[in-house]
Amino acid sequence: MKYPLIVSDINILGGKPCIKNTRISVQLILEWIASGATIHDIASKYPHIPAEGIQQAILYASDAMKNEIVIEVQHSAAA
Repeated sequence: MKYPLIVSDINILGGKPCIKNTRISVQLILEWIASGATIHDIASKYPHIPAEGIQQAILYASDAMKNEIVIEVQHSAAA
């Protein structure tokens, strides 16, 4: 398993990928990072979350985006 600390269980947050044994989703980790928090900040505030789990959450999200294709669609004004 590439990310052993990232799990998905339909009974926890509707199956969103989370850090194992927590209800902390990969999405929430990314939101904290985007708001300026560091891995150390998150691990300090939530000591039950291993720093390695936070790192794996970020890598998991990165891998999930590798094959994403963004297509910009332009709408023309109705005549």
